[in-house]
Amino acid sequence: MDRGVFVSRAEAENTTLAEALDRYLTEVTPGKRRPENEAGFIRRWQAQPLARRVLATIRGKDMAAYIQQRQSDGVGANTIRLELALLSHLFNTARTAWGMESLANPVEAVKGQRPKLPQGRDRRLRDDECARLLTSAQAYGGEIGPLITWAIETAMRRGEIAAMRWEHLDGPSGPQCRQARVLLIPETKTGTPRRIPLSTAAVATLNALPRRPDGHVWSMRPDSISQAFERVCKAAGIEGLTFHDLRHEAASRLSEKGFEAMEVAAITGHKTMQMVKRYTHFRAEDLVGRLD
Repeated sequence: MDRGVFVSRAEAENTTLAEALDRYLTEVTPGKRRPENEAGFIRRWQAQPLARRVLATIRGKDMAAYIQQRQSDGVGANTIRLELALLSHLFNTARTAWGMESLANPVEAVKGQRPKLPQGRDRRLRDDECARLLTSAQAYGGEIGPLITWAIETAMRRGEIAAMRWEHLDGPSGPQCRQARVLLIPETKTGTPRRIPLSTAAVATLNALPRRPDGHVWSMRPDSISQAFERVCKAAGIEGLTFHDLRHEAASRLSEKGFEAMEVAAITGHKTMQMVKRYTHFRAEDLVGRLD
């Protein structure tokens, strides 16, 4: 203490994980892009027996036991990784912003033991599935048919599509013109806005849509899109295909058209080339013609 290097452990030894999670929810979570999602993870942590322990007593072995328990419960690897990421940020915040400098981050002690993500999906439209899908969607009615075409042409995420507004379209004659060739996506999963070029098929899809008075391009919510897509696939006799797989299909088609990886990333919004690779799946049959 005389040398000025003493670090008090009092607060870390008197604050339970549940109390720290309450403070995190109040001070940190509101600044996140999707606070409601993080609030769900916080409630899950607070329901754990570990939440009754004080922060200073939580160790790496506790994290290892938690991982093992969650895996035995059948929880997916990505969910466990997100739960650990939240707890890791909580401990770092407590150490740097809440005056608990002596606190060690137990999540960092199990870096090598975190569950690995499964191999990315490589499901693409096969044979006549695209035609069958669109025919089924047309019979189903509503917006799902144009939505399927739009997803294949733009590689947009489901939430990004549902949030589209006419004011975000731009073209040679200015905003909201009928020949718009660029779309602004102001809010994305990565937090970085992006502008994407529109194909002639995408433009034709837009031109066939009525203008809604609320300014939104589509009336369907993300969950409604997935539900309608499942019904369309079932009616078409197509198995193992999700609406998100259309994003894989679109990214793969862009690559097959000759777009470079950086160009594909600019359209899809991926931050790393590794993620572009994860979303781009070439079919050997389509590459045969390019061989000598």
